[in-house]
Amino acid sequence: MDYILHVLILALIYSIFAVSLNLELGYAGLYNFGHVAFFGIGAYISALLSRAGVPVEAAMLCAMAGAGVAGTLLAVPALRVTEDYFGIATLVFAEMFRLVCLNERWLTKGPMGLPGIPRPAWIAPGVEGLPGYLLLTALAAAGVFWFVRRLTGSPFGRALKVIREDEHIAQAFGKNVRLFKIKALTTGSTLAGLAGALWAHYISYISPADFTLTETILVVLCVVLGGRGTDWGPVLGAFSVVFFGEVVRFLPIPHDLHRYVAPLQGVVYGAILVLIVLKLPNGMIAEHRRPGG
Repeated sequence: MDYILHVLILALIYSIFAVSLNLELGYAGLYNFGHVAFFGIGAYISALLSRAGVPVEAAMLCAMAGAGVAGTLLAVPALRVTEDYFGIATLVFAEMFRLVCLNERWLTKGPMGLPGIPRPAWIAPGVEGLPGYLLLTALAAAGVFWFVRRLTGSPFGRALKVIREDEHIAQAFGKNVRLFKIKALTTGSTLAGLAGALWAHYISYISPADFTLTETILVVLCVVLGGRGTDWGPVLGAFSVVFFGEVVRFLPIPHDLHRYVAPLQGVVYGAILVLIVLKLPNGMIAEHRRPGG
């Protein structure tokens, strides 16, 4: 039973992570290959503050704020370049974040990581342990899903889709394209920070090795597999990817080959991503478009 709860908690956390990226990639058309950095920023801020005695709930809010500010600081200069260079800039930002976490041992303890990250002391009367954290994660995921659905269904969300399809048309209608993109990246980064905080307090240990390119490929896979620019697509993609990962863990792989499996994860996920783009370009849930759109 505990294992089932564990998988559900991971799937819900990755759902939040995927929904946050979908706001940027699926709606605004921003290819953010450094999204894992904001996940990591949220994780580290919440972990450091809670270890210093700050209540977990307050630490998570600070994590969201910190990730959002980082997203804005990246977006302002990075969005001055073309889409291709923006993707490269976000990738470089993610690697810089990982290297800072790896080398600033006085703060992050470097490759040794941060152990003993506390969980919320109270969630609901009579609910604690894994069921309690599942409840917390489910409530957070539901809140994020409701917020993003309202946001993307608003004039702001519709404007993002117009910008994604043709920036010149959006500009012709008087939309400040760059400002809309900055808002989308800031909001997506904030939600990624929440996912990172939830993950850190659940795992109770984080290190720079947790925030690599493989994680970015994984969350992009969740969005593309489920369906970009849709409400439920990233959620379905996250559950599918997490469950697939758990199935792979139980494959009868010889013990001598275990050391080769982890380095190949990024390659495997990347290959799956390419196959999905080729064979299922719209994902499992296709975005509804108007005729002729």
